[in-house]
Amino acid sequence: MDVLWLDQSDVRSVIDMPLTLSAVETGFREHGLKKVQMPPKSYLYFDKHNGDLRTMPSFMEEKDIAGVKIVNVHPDNRERGLPTVMAVIVLNSTETGAPLAIMDGTHVTDMRTGAAGGVAAKYLARKDSRVVGMVGTGGQARTQLLALSEVMDIEEVKISCRNAAHCESFEKDMQKVVSCDFTRKESIRDVCDCDVLVTTTPLREPVVKSEWLREGTHINAIGADAMGKQELESSVMKKARIIVDDIVQASHSGEVNVPLSQGIISESDIYAELGEVVAGVKKGRLSDEDITIFDSTGLAVQDLVTANIVYTKAVELGIGKKMKLF
Repeated sequence: MDVLWLDQSDVRSVIDMPLTLSAVETGFREHGLKKVQMPPKSYLYFDKHNGDLRTMPSFMEEKDIAGVKIVNVHPDNRERGLPTVMAVIVLNSTETGAPLAIMDGTHVTDMRTGAAGGVAAKYLARKDSRVVGMVGTGGQARTQLLALSEVMDIEEVKISCRNAAHCESFEKDMQKVVSCDFTRKESIRDVCDCDVLVTTTPLREPVVKSEWLREGTHINAIGADAMGKQELESSVMKKARIIVDDIVQASHSGEVNVPLSQGIISESDIYAELGEVVAGVKKGRLSDEDITIFDSTGLAVQDLVTANIVYTKAVELGIGKKMKLF
């Protein structure tokens, strides 16, 4: 039987951010309505190589689509000329279990993660938000900003990173797709003076202090996606309304995992899952003074809905290679 093989150039040719945003919003809504089978992602830790490997299966019951992503996170890869995150996604027939497509999941991961931040800002940020602060300027930061530009009118982007060349590259690339002012700041504290703060670092020591945050800020906390990772000072969690993508998954690998393990907060301090807000099960922002946090660990259903669009459009356009597996 034939399996459709889609490399990264194929994937890039059939999806854009508006398509991904729409798909991911649908995925969150279905998740919020409890119509998704999605066990927490499983990890293999390669301590001596400073990396890990994750598997992420999901099944959307009403859409009748299923698949699994296999993805790594190796922060030292940049020094080797390799992406920090690399992934493969397999889509399967729910009728027979047979693989339908094998595709690059690296670009899908970048796009769906950015889209999750866009969906979160759409439902949680103040409607008059105009200034974005970026802590970290890697690949994840690029798709985060791209998605935010689709859901808010950005006037200024404040950026800070440890490597000046990375800041320069980020600004040069993003000016081509986001029409606004870019301002480089010496300190993270200055970046925190914003409406929507985005953190995309793989750090295990907090870099955002509670005292730097003003009322009404929305935070997309993206970088913490494994046990022990933390970008926000734990006390931030005590003053903010916390929305996670998935409570079970975030509890062991999201921004909340460290303050939970230290007893600084409890699971009852987590206000909602984003899907519940998108589905209207719970309200999002309750006032303009709220500090809201979206703790993103990355859900398998985000990959599934995005990969399904890639597969559907590729079949329609005759893109990819058919390969015999059995």
